[in-house]
Amino acid sequence: MKEVLIVKHAVGGRTFIHSGTDSLSYEVHPEGEGWRITVSTPKNAAIEELLNWKHELNVFLFQEFDDQPTRKIWFYVKEGPVRYEDQLQQLIIKAQSRIDYVPDEFDM
Repeated sequence: MKEVLIVKHAVGGRTFIHSGTDSLSYEVHPEGEGWRITVSTPKNAAIEELLNWKHELNVFLFQEFDDQPTRKIWFYVKEGPVRYEDQLQQLIIKAQSRIDYVPDEFDM
């Protein structure tokens, strides 16, 4: 299975993080009643801009399989918190809920 993490601005659609093209690592773990997404990345202009819009983020995890359609997980950040840990060079995003779905299963 291949995974791609994408963090975008919910309103403008600008992509701040894309693990398929950016050199970074990440982890997603359940925490309390939500999820903790930890992204190891140096602080740069994109991270600074992301922090400016931390209340307007869409966080997606795409899981690609060889033998089944891609699964999309949409994390709802709501009020976060979203913060950057300078000493660890990590972006921490806390999501309160999520939806898992297979885009191929929806007809337009």
